[in-house]
Amino acid sequence: MALKNINPTQTEAWKKLGEHYSEIKDIHLKEFFKNNPNRKEEFTLSDDDFLVDFSNNRINQQTINLLIDFAKEAQLEDAISKYFSGDVINVTENRAVLHTALRDASNEEILIDGTNIKSEIQTTLTKIESFSNTVISGEWKGYTGKAITDVVNIGIGGSDLGPDMVVEALQFYKNHLNTHFVSNVDGDHVSEVIKHLNPETTLFIIVSKTFTTQETLSNATTIKEWFLQSATEKDIAKHFAAVSTNLKAIDAFGIDQNNVFPMWNWVGGRFSLWSAVGLSISLSVGFTHFSSLLNGASEMDQHFKNTPFKENMPVILSLLSIWYNNFFGCETEAILPYSQYLNKLPSYLQQAIMESNGKSVDRDGNQISYQTGTIIWGSTGTNMQHAFMQLVHQGTKLIPTDFIGFKESLYGLNDHHNKLMANYYAQMEALAFGKTKEEVHLDLKFQNEASKIATLLPFKVFEGNKPSNAITIKKLTPKSLGKLIALYEHKLFIQGVLWNIYSFDQFGVELGKELANKYYNKIK
Repeated sequence: MALKNINPTQTEAWKKLGEHYSEIKDIHLKEFFKNNPNRKEEFTLSDDDFLVDFSNNRINQQTINLLIDFAKEAQLEDAISKYFSGDVINVTENRAVLHTALRDASNEEILIDGTNIKSEIQTTLTKIESFSNTVISGEWKGYTGKAITDVVNIGIGGSDLGPDMVVEALQFYKNHLNTHFVSNVDGDHVSEVIKHLNPETTLFIIVSKTFTTQETLSNATTIKEWFLQSATEKDIAKHFAAVSTNLKAIDAFGIDQNNVFPMWNWVGGRFSLWSAVGLSISLSVGFTHFSSLLNGASEMDQHFKNTPFKENMPVILSLLSIWYNNFFGCETEAILPYSQYLNKLPSYLQQAIMESNGKSVDRDGNQISYQTGTIIWGSTGTNMQHAFMQLVHQGTKLIPTDFIGFKESLYGLNDHHNKLMANYYAQMEALAFGKTKEEVHLDLKFQNEASKIATLLPFKVFEGNKPSNAITIKKLTPKSLGKLIALYEHKLFIQGVLWNIYSFDQFGVELGKELANKYYNKIK
């Protein structure tokens, strides 16, 4: 069964939220904390190695209660049940949405058209493990008998952003293989990647569900031509693998059927890193770590499925996002990981969230009158503190932010990590509480700058009252990364449910492709 069509603005809870917003919109975070000494404890959620502190938000307990009432009135519980059980909730494409099944280690059956898909998933995982072990161990030989040293993932969108982000995030855990990603149809991109590679020791993975994606096939063909300058057609079988459903096209390309991994139409591209699309991840860090990534995501799935809304991390984060988007009129959200390893996380989440919820018609096909998808952007701390944070602190826009930090570093440089985390907490405090005229006045006096008070005072005042969430994790591991990614996957799913839109199609990307083909023929 499909999701229910409920216009959020017509619910009783939405109307109450509007009234409540009018009552508290001008209250400063300082006042919220002053009125409730236990606020931090009451507005912190935990699940094993994860803490989500949402106390630095412009809300009180009544706000949370009303938001949860809204989620219930919009039938979120029913939607969660359908999400996990394989109902066709991607109605416009007549598909189930079951990326969660890819990491489900339970013995429960998950049926698609009466067939349990768990056995097919397990077969594929076994094949990924075997393939990865053979390549990593050096048992897999190229056409001149040499072991593989480099792996190149050729894909775009979800076939690139997810694996690329995870491989970079898990560099600490990587093995001896060098992993590269080719995505852009820009010929300079693929040329830069292959110019330092040895065709005798490189394995190429072509990731394309249909094996017709223009960017991916153009890059794959260019790489094949480069490869054949020193190798023969029969050598392709030792250097190319594919993740696709188009067996005929794969065969025509020359790829050995034993090197082909499946894709399923119940997994959207931007949620596919958990599938064979993640083969480059398994090759880069080994299957054991890839399995841990899946287990972490499964842990968050269980938390999301089984935890009451008031203690549910994805639910609370999603509701807060709606609070700012639809009542405060905030158009963007910043995602700020305090780990250089997570440099590509904002870009990955940008695709996941904006491609999913950038919709302007509801599930009945009607034009909607309220805001949906938020604009996602961000960078890593502390780099961004020396860049765009000036606007977040003192600009005219209200930008809710997610700070992501880790209690432990990986290399054990504790002084570095202490400075990093000092900045992590300081930024959130500065955003929340700012700096008053009186405090600036005193500072300038103590700095013997009293003569400049009249001139400098207005420029050094920080209004504060800027909302943020602190997602604090024990340590960056494959498991905790999986859990973090799944947290945001569920957050965007909830938003789509509550906004009454379909999150799992992406027709908006198709028109540009159609027109590009027309212009390509003209340019040729």
